[in-house]
This record gives sequence, structure tokens and C-alpha cells, in this order.
Amino acid sequence: MKKSITLFFLLAIIGLVSSQSTISEKQKSIIQKDTLKKSKVAVEQQDDKLDSLVISLGKFKIYKKAVHASYYADKFNGKRTTSGKKFDNNKYTAAHKKLPFGTKVKITNEANGKSVIVEITDRGPFVRSREIDLSKRAFKDIASRNDDGGMIVTIAVLGN
Repeated sequence: MKKSITLFFLLAIIGLVSSQSTISEKQKSIIQKDTLKKSKVAVEQQDDKLDSLVISLGKFKIYKKAVHASYYADKFNGKRTTSGKKFDNNKYTAAHKKLPFGTKVKITNEANGKSVIVEITDRGPFVRSREIDLSKRAFKDIASRNDDGGMIVTIAVLGN
């Protein structure tokens, strides 16, 4: 019974692969040989970032350089933002004092060159020295170390 199920899945995968004329690198990484038994084909589940914003059209224009960024405290998780959306520290969002809600912004850490794209959904930060507050997930994605609490960044706004 196990052999017939394994054979069925193997044939189904081979049929899928042969029906497509080209296979992308992403698809190639999904199908791999099982290291324990050579006759099986294992299908891996990929961990895609479903929350990240994908911007295909448009260019980013530098808004400000060498400004201080921080991240939201956990106590704000689940509360409403100024735009009316519910705040989630696992999404790619940010708070800015002047940029319009819904604006897509590319934040680049000047220390290591890592960047992330976020959407403005709130007002703040209400500290004079800070320019932008990022969600915890966005901040940790570009931080140099896990224990960072602030960083110097470049802000670029998506233009049409």
C-alpha cells in the first residue's frame, strides 16, 4: 500500500514537472530527494514571507538620510492605529509624523545596508529625536544585532 501511494505521488510530481517547460529556481528547491530512502521524493514546504510588501512598479526617492528609527513596544500590539487599522508587531508597518497613511517606504539600515519595505499606518513617534517607528518584525529584519533598540536609517518613499 505504501509503495503504491509513494509511486502515485512520484508520478504526480513527475507529471507536474514535465508539464511545465521551464522550472524556476524556487520550484527546484521545493522538490528534493529524500536522504533516507532513495526511492522516495519528499516535498518541502517553503517558508515564504507572506506579510512582506512586494512592490513591482515604481522607484524609491530618498526622503531623509541619517535619521533615528526605533520600534513599537509590545504593549501596542492589537490596538488601533491612527489610520484605524489594528496594529500587529508581526506585520511590515510603521509610524511617521507627516507621511500620508498607506505610503510605502523603504527603510535602509545605514550600518549594514539591509532594507525593508513598510507601509505607514500610524502617527508618531512622539519623541523629538526619532523620525520613524517600525513594527518589531520590520526592525529586527534590518537590525545589526538582536539587542538593538534604535538605529540610524535612510528613508526612501515610493514614487509613481
